[in-house]
Amino acid sequence: MSPIRIVLADDHQMVRKGLRSLIERERDLEVVGEASDGREVIELTEEERPDVVVIDISMPRLNGFEAARRITDSFPDTKVLMLTVHEDEEYIFRSLKAGASGYLIKKTAPDELLKAIHTVCEEGAYLGSSITKSVVEKFRAQSDLLEKEAPFERLTEREREVLQLIAEGNSTKEIADMLFISENTVSTHRKNVMNKLDLHNVAQLTQYAIARGLIEVHSDES
Repeated sequence: MSPIRIVLADDHQMVRKGLRSLIERERDLEVVGEASDGREVIELTEEERPDVVVIDISMPRLNGFEAARRITDSFPDTKVLMLTVHEDEEYIFRSLKAGASGYLIKKTAPDELLKAIHTVCEEGAYLGSSITKSVVEKFRAQSDLLEKEAPFERLTEREREVLQLIAEGNSTKEIADMLFISENTVSTHRKNVMNKLDLHNVAQLTQYAIARGLIEVHSDES
């Protein structure tokens, strides 16, 4: 039987190293690649076609929500397992909505990660033991309402991408170069984002992106 092929995506090299060490102790698991940002994990997924992508939410260039959405849309046979520090209900809901098959908190026991990898491959879904039944029921009850009311959901895929890159401090030219579009197009996307979110400057966009978990602010101790 072929091993389960895994790609790890986290912007902290030490975290990836620890995960690889844990996973590769198992005979039936194989790490076939590592990514340090959201764009890189999509490229790796296209190259390797892994069975599972273990991905953090807060990553540079493209956050885990958007990466998960693109991976599950383009590579439906690849399961996405979120592994993150975020315990808020909103993060869990948005991950599931993006197509993730599983959600785990980083402080979980190592054995639970291994169990989650096997489960998403065999059964298709795994929620960490710290995620209660009431939270899952709340997702189901509120999903339609949240989709209609959340301004963020009205942003296009490209607008969400531009929002994150702006919040990470990239200039219009830098964003244009990264996305292979014109500076005028970047400006148009920025204007559309501001209108849809009712925000009026880059500082507000950055604050919004931090609040939504699109980018992470690292302290000096991290």
